[in-house]
Amino acid sequence: MTVAILGAGVMGEALLSGLVRAGRRVDELLVAERRPERAQELTDRYGVGVVDNSAAVKRADTVILVVKPQDMGALLEHIRDSIRPGHLVVSLAAGITTAFIEGKLPDGVAVVRVMPNTPALVDEGMVAIAPGTHCDETHLHEAEELLRSTGKVLRVPEKQLDAVTAISGSGPAYVFYVVEAMIEAGVHMGLPRSTATELVVQTLVGSAKLLRETGEHPTVLREGVTSPGGTTAAAIRLLEDGKVRADFLAAIEAARDRSRALSSGDV
Repeated sequence: MTVAILGAGVMGEALLSGLVRAGRRVDELLVAERRPERAQELTDRYGVGVVDNSAAVKRADTVILVVKPQDMGALLEHIRDSIRPGHLVVSLAAGITTAFIEGKLPDGVAVVRVMPNTPALVDEGMVAIAPGTHCDETHLHEAEELLRSTGKVLRVPEKQLDAVTAISGSGPAYVFYVVEAMIEAGVHMGLPRSTATELVVQTLVGSAKLLRETGEHPTVLREGVTSPGGTTAAAIRLLEDGKVRADFLAAIEAARDRSRALSSGDV
């Protein structure tokens, strides 16, 4: 089965590198990339063939679309005549519905919509997938096998993908935002930046591992750190007074609403 990745930005390369690390043969992979210098870089790094969009689609069994939402319409128009019955089309474009893609391609083409996130770069991604009208279990299984090379894969109904986008798709940015603030706090209190960074990053990694491996509710774990009248309690009280929890909820809802706007064509 030959896989063509159309778009070699951050997520496109993350998927490519994950497939290579997972043991996918390089001669079963194709990448479409317009910039000659980027094409050469990918060839040198992975040994993968880099061709134009139409050639990649014609040679592939599975076509993975990794372009910006505003570029999806033009890409689909460009590859429409190269798509054939039996192709599986997998889209990683935020907010672009399976119905939109199916409407731009020949009748009956199987489409799977995907929401990944950037931890895929280190094989710790969270990927949600939803089937289009013409998908069957075989198509979903194939998409899962491909995407599992970059992390965990979860099936969801397509109507939930805007919420998924807001939580896990955009989620790494929220985490990095908090990490930035914690590091700056450490520097403000006199720690060298390198020391503050190491303290915060390892605290984040360890806390995430504790969540995953214990299966405890985050509230239980937080309360385990929060002694009555202690330092953590003082910090949490200030965060609650500042309505940080409410602001996070509002921010994530704003991301969901933007995903919905993209779905409706407001790019």
